[in-house]
Amino acid sequence: MVLVRRVPSGETTDVFPSGFSARTMVHEYGGASYTVRDDTVWFANFEDQRVYRVESSDLPVAATPEPPAPAAVRFADFSVTPDGRWVIGVRERHGAGEAVNDIAAIPAGGGKPVTIVAGHDFFSAPRVSPDGRQLAWLCWDHPNMPWDGTELWVADVNDDMVVGPTRRVAGGPAESISQPRWSPDGHLFFVSDRTGWWNLYVDDGVLGVGALAPRSAEFAGPDWVFGQSSYVVLDDGTLVAVWSADGLNRLGSILPNGELAEIACPYASIGSLVPLDGAVLALAASPTEAAAVVRIAIPSGDVEVIKRSRDRSVDPGYLSVPEAVEFPTEAGRTAHALFYRPTNKDFVGPSDERPPLIVMSHGGPTSATSAVLNLGVQFWTSRGFAVVDVNYGGSTGYGREYRDRLRDNWGIVDVDDCVNAARWLADRGEVDGDRMVIQGGSAGGYTTLAALAFRDVFAAGASHFGVADATALARDTHKFESRYLDGLIGPWPEAEATYIERSPIHHTDRLDCPLILFQGLEDRVVPPDQAETMAAALRTKGIPFAYLAFEGEQHGFRKAETIVRVAEAALWFYGQVLGFEPADDIEPVIIENAAALNRLRRGGERHT
Repeated sequence: MVLVRRVPSGETTDVFPSGFSARTMVHEYGGASYTVRDDTVWFANFEDQRVYRVESSDLPVAATPEPPAPAAVRFADFSVTPDGRWVIGVRERHGAGEAVNDIAAIPAGGGKPVTIVAGHDFFSAPRVSPDGRQLAWLCWDHPNMPWDGTELWVADVNDDMVVGPTRRVAGGPAESISQPRWSPDGHLFFVSDRTGWWNLYVDDGVLGVGALAPRSAEFAGPDWVFGQSSYVVLDDGTLVAVWSADGLNRLGSILPNGELAEIACPYASIGSLVPLDGAVLALAASPTEAAAVVRIAIPSGDVEVIKRSRDRSVDPGYLSVPEAVEFPTEAGRTAHALFYRPTNKDFVGPSDERPPLIVMSHGGPTSATSAVLNLGVQFWTSRGFAVVDVNYGGSTGYGREYRDRLRDNWGIVDVDDCVNAARWLADRGEVDGDRMVIQGGSAGGYTTLAALAFRDVFAAGASHFGVADATALARDTHKFESRYLDGLIGPWPEAEATYIERSPIHHTDRLDCPLILFQGLEDRVVPPDQAETMAAALRTKGIPFAYLAFEGEQHGFRKAETIVRVAEAALWFYGQVLGFEPADDIEPVIIENAAALNRLRRGGERHT
């Protein structure tokens, strides 16, 4: 992870040389791994998790002491005090037992960190007021996740980072608070879902908390990582915000009368907002444009692209633009998805056939898919597959009630919605109901495995580092998620019977379709033994399967060669199951129990 400095002339330089990587492992997922003040950068280095300080073109210098064990002390979510003396951040210390989290202040020039706030299981977003006299932060405790219930606190602090009287501004076990930040005149803004929607609020310290432009829309997302920024306060006090409705992001500013004025913008996803000279910088993407760093003028909405994530564009003749769909599901409700039709300007499918379908189940599961250019999806649509990317009940972007559908129902509601999305498309004649497959990563891998074990709809599946055994996940995962399943399945170990009932690994007798498993061997979130246990069960039962494990990969594949191999291997595997030969030149995959493929193959004749 390389930090890049760009000066007004447009010239760019790397902040540090090869051998350093700005990536923190706090909460394992990290985020907000650096901060900047003038020409000085402080960042968490991936290899040893120490904080380093670098000025201009100098080499980085360690700003925190060497930990007692490699990567045993980690830092994230930094901010610098107005006087420049301290760098404040979330600290996570690993040793015997569960990791300990708190908020600490690091001397800006380097030295031993000072503990500021402690006493809760988790902390995030420590932010110092413009006058340096107040500190705001978020905290929460097991079994809550940050989208379940958090608290926003404010305390007086002095120049030596000694905390004075504290007060709770908002939040509790059933109210999710996100993104506290100060305005230039000392007002504290934050996002809360107290109405059922993540909306904006302000606390002036005197009159209390007031809502800003309330509406049935989401002004924040789930805080899986540190440092999300869906709104900013400009120097003149103007508040610019992004909100989500109908699966798309919108940008606007809040006027003095409280109205929200939308700003025309060509992007479907906008995030990581930063104020700059009366404009905002952001990471933005659309269904046909990959993510880019952009400058958006306020209020005109004029866009200047600063840096694209990909220098090469894709011919639009190969791009499938998604359609947001709402389809019927269980209990008379509806659910949401993005539907991509096969698109390739050079080829059309046979007139007497419907395309095969890939159902994609996103991770999290408290997360969402978005309508941005995803080459992982376009890989399939350009090769003749239709894709439905399902925002099943429990996904974010549709309010707390929709998010809470998954409470106690993981492995049921998500599976039902994926199944019903596929059936709905087949019933409409959009896809071939006999050639439907499902795939997903992490929690989406769990949904994939559960759909294959507990439903008879799909011809095959692909699990990317998926959860096969919910009991093992509850016992063995890292601190941040160690009680996550309490809200999704039930309290552990009291609800052990439910965990076993919902875990595909305990029901391999019900599996009867081919499966391909992908796994990183350094994954600490879903350890490799989950995939290996699943592979052993499939081997014993005689189900055709393939297992590909990758050295050096963690939870989510990052190496280019891994990403390419996984996509091509899945295509080759689906070809063997559905009866077609991929046009791509692909290294074959070893399929165990391959003799059973003819018995299980769906879709009739072989096609190319």
